[in-house]
Amino acid sequence: MDSLFPDDVPTVAAAPAPLAERMRPRTFDEFIGQEELLAPGKPLREAIERDLLQSIILWGPPGTGKTTLARIVADTTKARFVSFSAVLAGIKEIRDVMAEAERLRRSTGRRTIVFIDEIHRFNKSQQDAFLPRVEAGDIVLIGATTENPSFEVNAALLSRSKVFVLRGLTADEAAAILTRALEDPERGLGRQPANVEPDALRAMALYANGDARVALNLLELSVAAAPMVDGRRHVDAARVEQTIQRRALLYDKGGEEHYNIISALHKSMRNSDPDAAVYWLARMVEAGEDPLYIARRLVRFASEDVGNADPQALTVAIAAKEAVHFMGMPEGNTALAQAAIYLATAPKSNAVYEAYTRAAQDAQHDVAEPVPLHLRNAPTTLMKQLEYGKGYKYAHHEADAIADMSCLPPALAGRKYYEPKERGFEKEIKRRLDGWEEIKRKRKSESQP
Repeated sequence: MDSLFPDDVPTVAAAPAPLAERMRPRTFDEFIGQEELLAPGKPLREAIERDLLQSIILWGPPGTGKTTLARIVADTTKARFVSFSAVLAGIKEIRDVMAEAERLRRSTGRRTIVFIDEIHRFNKSQQDAFLPRVEAGDIVLIGATTENPSFEVNAALLSRSKVFVLRGLTADEAAAILTRALEDPERGLGRQPANVEPDALRAMALYANGDARVALNLLELSVAAAPMVDGRRHVDAARVEQTIQRRALLYDKGGEEHYNIISALHKSMRNSDPDAAVYWLARMVEAGEDPLYIARRLVRFASEDVGNADPQALTVAIAAKEAVHFMGMPEGNTALAQAAIYLATAPKSNAVYEAYTRAAQDAQHDVAEPVPLHLRNAPTTLMKQLEYGKGYKYAHHEADAIADMSCLPPALAGRKYYEPKERGFEKEIKRRLDGWEEIKRKRKSESQP
């Protein structure tokens, strides 16, 4: 296998490759995931194994097997194999390889397979350099991209290639990859005495969010940093959480009293006590606190603690921030006081805050599912062929402007994040939502035989 950028030059006392690289599948039998493309008998696998591959674009998120698939092609095909990195290769290198591919096919009939990693990083002139050789049959192009090829690959090149969409790994598939790495004594961690609890393995698989490389990197780091228990490195869920946690940084620096007083202001407004609210506000302003910091806290409070119980609260808080910015201090102190008193006397609801918190928990801890096809736009022919937008119902064409259509991923269908309170304007919002739910229920019952 030829490469413009060989990475296998022997070195003295070279550091071992990362676990993710060592565990890269070498055959289809080792490949986990993408069964819909690579199971025995599937067209793509048949074309590779029979050395009949035509130009393809592999489109999918990171860590789903695009580069691995190209390497399997390199190992199984009889063609000359050349790999490019779109980050490193220039137009001269491309033209040199194209000229050699043309010479080789004319003299020996042997094809050249060209793999381009991150093809979306190539500009139009670089992509155009491949086109004549693709058209002449001198090369078979394999492009790998994390971006939509409809927008990132030249139309002429795209029309001569078959696009295969690779999906993110499921949590079970990621867990299977981790288990294999733990047990493999040759390339994995099988020679290291390590005990990884099932909950910890599952946490890694979920955190990876469909990316095998992320999962394996986390496993390697967790095992390396784990304490020894009875002669074995022990990894539990707490250890994994410790490894992946994001450090929460304070907004700005200051002593404890700074945070105590802003907490007192926030809680006084939450408890609908305007006198205490304006007192703590005055304490901060008179002590020389940054007025825009206070204004930002008021804006946050307007969404977190008032929310849609009084939608005007956010407008008032933003106006106070703009007034302080426009006038400066000390003139801006009354704008801050007006906002704090308004917020303290507004009806309270944390439904917006709770809705976001629940949604964020699902977003962080569950595998990020792709957007359902019926909610995607389809501005290109390829996207229409992939059934983007199929089944979408335009709400304005439906009775009451309500479509009987789920807008959440299938695994979250029916999940409720926003539950309005029976206070302030949210009483009206709740009435609307309940009415719309009833309309949807009736339509479902009427459509059932």
